[in-house]
Amino acid sequence: MRVVDSSGWIEYLTDGPHAAFFAPAIERPSTLIIPALSLFEVFRWSLRNSSENAALEAVALMQQSRVVELSAPLSLSAASLSHKHKLPMADSIIYATAQAFDAELWTQDADFAGLPKVRMPI
Repeated sequence: MRVVDSSGWIEYLTDGPHAAFFAPAIERPSTLIIPALSLFEVFRWSLRNSSENAALEAVALMQQSRVVELSAPLSLSAASLSHKHKLPMADSIIYATAQAFDAELWTQDADFAGLPKVRMPI
């Protein structure tokens, strides 16, 4: 299983320099876990930088995978990870979601550098 964080989705959707890195994960929706927070972040980014249609298309693509809601246990796990690794709130929720499913986290966000089960473009 894999989690692609919001930065990876945006990179892929905009065909950015690291889009090819994220493609193998994103193009296999049956292997993806999507934190509900990522829907928010990608939708908001798309509304701000593109259009409502692009935002709707982006989240429709994301929802082809398993979307995970933020539960009480996941919130507590995220708080612990935030404290332990000094992660911002959103990053800790995404990382906690990946850990809850024993999934690899694919990202280009430097906040995750050096954490277990994190893949980043070289």
